[in-house]
Amino acid sequence: MQARFITLKNQYLQVTLTNYGARVTGLLVNDKDGNSVDVVAGFATVEDYLNATAPYYGATIGRFANRIANGQFTIKDTAYQLPVNNGPNCLHGGSGFHDKVWEITEAQDQFAVMTLFSPHGEDGFPGDLKVKVIFTLIDNALLIDYEATTDRDTVVNLTNHAYFNLNGEGSGSILNHSMQINAAAYTRINENLIPVGKLSAVAMSPFDFREPYTIGERIEADHEQLNIARGYDHNYVLNKVEGQKLIPAAKVTGDQTGIVMEVLTTEPGMQFYTGNFMDGTNTFKGGSKDDFRTTFALETQHFPDSPNQPTFPSTLLSRGGMFKSSTMYRFGV
Repeated sequence: MQARFITLKNQYLQVTLTNYGARVTGLLVNDKDGNSVDVVAGFATVEDYLNATAPYYGATIGRFANRIANGQFTIKDTAYQLPVNNGPNCLHGGSGFHDKVWEITEAQDQFAVMTLFSPHGEDGFPGDLKVKVIFTLIDNALLIDYEATTDRDTVVNLTNHAYFNLNGEGSGSILNHSMQINAAAYTRINENLIPVGKLSAVAMSPFDFREPYTIGERIEADHEQLNIARGYDHNYVLNKVEGQKLIPAAKVTGDQTGIVMEVLTTEPGMQFYTGNFMDGTNTFKGGSKDDFRTTFALETQHFPDSPNQPTFPSTLLSRGGMFKSSTMYRFGV
């Protein structure tokens, strides 16, 4: 299979995808003045993605998004060892789905399907895993649906790792964006960025985004959790909304463009990351550098290290079962 780019388009949005990593490489939306703005940071060519020092831009992440402590977990008394690629942890599944060429099984004007087969033992995970990701434009929203099946009990946690700047790729800092997150708690982390196992209330802390704050308003506060992660890099425990399949996760507004992005998901958590390790090494498709805190990510997910945390929502996918997840990114001004 060859890596290539495809474009989805309707009257509101234009989304560019590549099957290298099943990535979102760009997303055009109109700002408050009717100008078209690319709000997703990405690279111009597949070669640029291959050569980038930051491998996750826009990618579908799997088999397991986020971190697993020591790259280890157990299913029914059988221990599994994964690659350790982030300090003592396995991050984003090891070599991961972001570094695979997916098969484009369907591509229409507003709809695309990509599939991937991950054999038993790949990156240490059990089970032959068949994965499908469906990208759909619905009016002013991009919907991403995920499906996976396995022939052995395994763990699965899929997400998309788009990096956003609602003022446009290359427009500078994201610290003046307004951020609102539908969560009353988050998972505290230790010095290795692994959850300590209990939830912490966001109230009376820099992690409280239940009402809108700018991203930068409290990011430099002298708070143990911010110091550990060099900013926000934490999983928020989303508030459930009865009777809704897609629950509100976040609402973000670009301070220059007035572009509003709402994130809705079926997932119980969302990782909020503020580009704390971006260092200007890579060049985006528009010619700008990936400088410190010039993009943010909102990764809908199950919680980090869930296979080792019995109190967290389970990421076990049983033989013959199906993993399903949906996340919508809805835009307005």
